[in-house]
Amino acid sequence: MQCSWKAVLLLALASIAIQYTAIRTFTAKSFHSCPIPNPVNCSLSQETDSADRLCDENPTFTYNLSRKTHVLILATTRSGSSFVGQLFNQHFDVFYLFEPLYHVQYTLIPKLTQSKSTTDRRVMLGASRDLLRSLYDCDLYFLENYIKPQPVNHTTDRLFRRGASKALCSPPVCESLGPIDLHLEEGDCVKKCGTLNLTLATESCKEHGHVAIKTVRVPEVSDLRALVEDPRLNLKVIQLVRDPRGILASRSETFRDTYRLWRIWDGTGRKPYNLDVTQLTTVCEDFLNSVSTGLNRPPWLKGKYMLVRYEDLARNPMKKTEEIYDFLGIPMDSNVERWIQNNTRGDRSSAKHKYGTVRNSAATAEKWRFRLSYEIVEFTQNACQQVLAQLGYKIAGSEEELKNLSISLVEDRDFLPFS
Repeated sequence: MQCSWKAVLLLALASIAIQYTAIRTFTAKSFHSCPIPNPVNCSLSQETDSADRLCDENPTFTYNLSRKTHVLILATTRSGSSFVGQLFNQHFDVFYLFEPLYHVQYTLIPKLTQSKSTTDRRVMLGASRDLLRSLYDCDLYFLENYIKPQPVNHTTDRLFRRGASKALCSPPVCESLGPIDLHLEEGDCVKKCGTLNLTLATESCKEHGHVAIKTVRVPEVSDLRALVEDPRLNLKVIQLVRDPRGILASRSETFRDTYRLWRIWDGTGRKPYNLDVTQLTTVCEDFLNSVSTGLNRPPWLKGKYMLVRYEDLARNPMKKTEEIYDFLGIPMDSNVERWIQNNTRGDRSSAKHKYGTVRNSAATAEKWRFRLSYEIVEFTQNACQQVLAQLGYKIAGSEEELKNLSISLVEDRDFLPFS
């Protein structure tokens, strides 16, 4: 009997649908927690019937079955984030990436350092979340969508600040190093290691027990909710904050052209009429919104959020770092302790690089008090009054009080992790 062309077409479509369903089912089950029993609620000797029923009732729910902890350092520029990043970069079992979202921003929003468009922000955040999810899964190939020019054969020399990641400057990613090259400076890493092989980087990531990423390109912790609630991840957020007065002083010195008008005001005592005050107020608004979310302790952040003031870390780096690692549930190794001892007692000559991390940490936290005029400090205190009070930063009531280092402008507060 001959079939009509319509019957043949229907049979072909049905066959495709069946194959698609089978592929989806197989893929989903490869990441599925069922029928592995819950170690808290059931033993290995239990029958798997109940677990199978759970799978039937929740067929698409997936879990992070590895023991990896995924760490995100949520910060803003000149808040001490490079220093905090090094606390993870030095750990032998942490795969650390420095600002991978740089590539998203400069691909999607070229020529803008801080887009103020709501549409641009939404696009940027959506792409950033997708990239972060892939990187935490050790899929570094996903970066190729944003690196320009596009990598050839999974190799590139354009990864932003590759040398700031110890894992990307060590074997097996970098095989050309000798015994004397174990502690490379950032620039030396790029020179000695050559182009980055993303395949080797992916394998290195998988061999590490944990993944940590630093970013200054996500404004608020609420922007991360989809990732925090993603059962495929074990994401924990370290939100780093700093006194906005200190941030403004540091940015004015580091980004001299961008903050030129602030420097003119500081030098002449006359506030320029076209001063972009959003360079200050955006920081305070983002801090206020994000910290308010964290301190309100919504259920989705339980066990996932820790607030760290840069000033507390600078005054007592070892103690605060131990607290951070306790929150994460990761043992702090001797490499981290040694790095803290060697990098928090620097002199003036040790902090020449604007992104360097070798310095006298306690003195650095207070340096802004001598960099800004009292007029600018007073303006900042008025513009950021609410977030200063929220984070425990005191108001300097006069220039004499501002310059007197015996008067602390940081309240003693314990911002306990939400556990």
